[in-house]
Amino acid sequence: MSRILLAAIIGIPLAWHLGLTAFVYYDSERVGLEPRMKWTAITFCIPLFGFFIYLFERSELSYNPDEDPYRGDAEDSDGNTFEIHPSRANDTRLASQDDEQEARTRDELERDRDE
Repeated sequence: MSRILLAAIIGIPLAWHLGLTAFVYYDSERVGLEPRMKWTAITFCIPLFGFFIYLFERSELSYNPDEDPYRGDAEDSDGNTFEIHPSRANDTRLASQDDEQEARTRDELERDRDE
């Protein structure tokens, strides 16, 4: 009885592990994750977490920014997009270094004009 129990305790997780590794080996070619042996080795060497790493990387292949609900539509002066929470929409903007230099230049011009 103990040999059957030992075989079940070792055999079932090993079968799952090899099955997940085989799935990654065949699926990575189908979805286009290259190199295929890298993903198989990651899944084999890091038993359960390697499979989840593969799944997360696989989901990144089908990312479409136009369908992303969290992608911001507002742009800053550099063209980067960002999203402002509605509760912060009326807050005043913090001065950047460029704003401070502009203000200093304006003050210097006014002083020169006054002299």
